[in-house]
Amino acid sequence: MGWAKDAAKMTRLTPLYGPAPGVAKLNANENPYGPSKKALAAIQEASLSGSYYADQSAMALRAMIAERNGVDPEYVAISSGSSGVLAATAINAAQSGNILGPDLFWDTTSLAVEQQNVAKIVRLPKDAGLEIDLDAMYAAIDDSISMVQVVNPNNPTGLLTDPVALKAFCIKASKKATVLVDEAYNEVTDAPESNTMVSLVRDGHDVIVARTFSKIYGLAGMRIGYIIAAPETIENIGKYGIGSYGLNQAGLAAAIASYEDAEFMDASRAKIREGREMVYSALKENGLTGLPSQTNFIFADLGSINAQTFREAMEKENVLIRGIYRDYTNWSRVSMGRLEHVQMYVDALPKVLSQLS
Repeated sequence: MGWAKDAAKMTRLTPLYGPAPGVAKLNANENPYGPSKKALAAIQEASLSGSYYADQSAMALRAMIAERNGVDPEYVAISSGSSGVLAATAINAAQSGNILGPDLFWDTTSLAVEQQNVAKIVRLPKDAGLEIDLDAMYAAIDDSISMVQVVNPNNPTGLLTDPVALKAFCIKASKKATVLVDEAYNEVTDAPESNTMVSLVRDGHDVIVARTFSKIYGLAGMRIGYIIAAPETIENIGKYGIGSYGLNQAGLAAAIASYEDAEFMDASRAKIREGREMVYSALKENGLTGLPSQTNFIFADLGSINAQTFREAMEKENVLIRGIYRDYTNWSRVSMGRLEHVQMYVDALPKVLSQLS
């Protein structure tokens, strides 16, 4: 059949797993130094039992996460990446109202409520510094809002909201609506324990914290994420998911092996910081700036250059980055991949800027 021939041709031309040789994939905030050696060994072992459902390994990871965060396992829900449980969280919230967020945040999963015509995302006005205005957000909570969503550090800006201010906001706001804090990049930050809002869940506030193994742990393709919330909240959200049936043995094994691998995480953070310095220096040398990032990506101000045009020009140099977010037409996000790939971005930058000027 024709489609089979096309598929075979694509397989010959494009690797099934990861980017093609010579291509700098800097568009999805992945950690290409993962999986760690410990994770790879666990994946191999778990794959030998791939014929069995993942109930036991899911319970083991759930217990590990609960123990580290000082809660019972009933406070933890695991899904295929954090995307699965975040989408379920959004749909659950939409049953009683709208979702409030800043103008610019990682809204992919919350958009499900608009796509299904269940509820809508209410966005704050633009902020000049692209920060999250917590005072404005609190003022915007009315009876139509069922959940407030904050991504910290934010994506695509990379900006970290001050944890003291965020904690005070969450305590106050959670009296009026559920507060979801997406901490996908928490472990990438300089002070993960200081930046997290998990203590608010332990203290009984109506707060949900989301995490993922896709970023610092280098397991984006293995699809494991989770939320921490009150057991009643976990139960309600679970009605819109499929539990452990959405999980896989290899991904869970990798997550279990990676969860306490401090050596790998420290090495990854060091590479990310080095990559960020390379990009900041290159931007400065070419008359551009980037927002201060506490993540594995930088949001660069291109001035008058269109971000989609910039993206297409960089792709011709075998450098893959993101294009326009919403109507932020002159802002471009670049991820910190392998250092040799970051160097490709640095080398291509002056050439592309010259072409587009």
